[in-house]
Amino acid sequence: MEAFKRNDSAKGPSLFLLEKWMHADNRLTSGFTSRMGGGSGEPWTSLNCGLHVGDASEDVVRNRQLIADALDWPFDAWTCGEQVHGNHVHIVRTADRGSGRADRGSAVADTDALITAEKDVLLTSFYADCVPLYFYDPVCEVIALAHAGWKGTVMEIALETVAAMQTGFGCLAENIRGAIGPSIGSCCYEVDGIVLDRVEPLVKELARSQSQFGADFEVMVKHVGEGKAHINLKEINRQLMIKAGILPINIEMTEWCTGCSTDIFFSHRMEGGATGRMASWIGMKRGEASA
Repeated sequence: MEAFKRNDSAKGPSLFLLEKWMHADNRLTSGFTSRMGGGSGEPWTSLNCGLHVGDASEDVVRNRQLIADALDWPFDAWTCGEQVHGNHVHIVRTADRGSGRADRGSAVADTDALITAEKDVLLTSFYADCVPLYFYDPVCEVIALAHAGWKGTVMEIALETVAAMQTGFGCLAENIRGAIGPSIGSCCYEVDGIVLDRVEPLVKELARSQSQFGADFEVMVKHVGEGKAHINLKEINRQLMIKAGILPINIEMTEWCTGCSTDIFFSHRMEGGATGRMASWIGMKRGEASA
């Protein structure tokens, strides 16, 4: 069953909601944006959330505001980092609230993963094929997002995020929920050269150490010619979540491929780099969860 449920609005942005988590705790909001329902012009049409792709900043900020409004969240809660395809994890405190919401200069620097136990903070990050990773500990009430391109995947940002939840907040891996959002699928992600050289050793190690959890080299890397292969970043990151101690039953994984659905999502690869960015988000409001 698809974890990210499409929620179209005639008056607002088209969003994909992680409904299972939201139904479990009415204070929680989590999901992924589409490219539809915003105000950006070509080639960022129309719900571009990235300030770094050449779009007019006022249009991007307005798009972000539209999303916050659709979620019934104040825009000053929107908090994001300056992604660099690394594996640095930042713990978001009260003073960080609102970082990067209206300009890149105020974003949390050099960070691809954000964690917080603060309420009324909306963590966000940005994508156009890379893999959005979501983390939620309902016991410690800690939430996190991680941005995993092939570089972040190889640097095991999923493990770094779980480790930071454990050391920073005392989370137990068996209590953590994980989710993998819309991103490029193996159907559309053919690589060679340095990417394949970096990814293959990790996949071989996962296939060896995670075989009891269904880790299969051919599922994660499928060679299609001399020095070329299709890479399944979603499954690699799922196996990394399991390696970090998250129970397989607690991991949700989308079937949406951004490369196959450029009418719905931005795709850096399929659009030759001239495109916008979607946003992932997760936040928890104050108050008691309803029964």
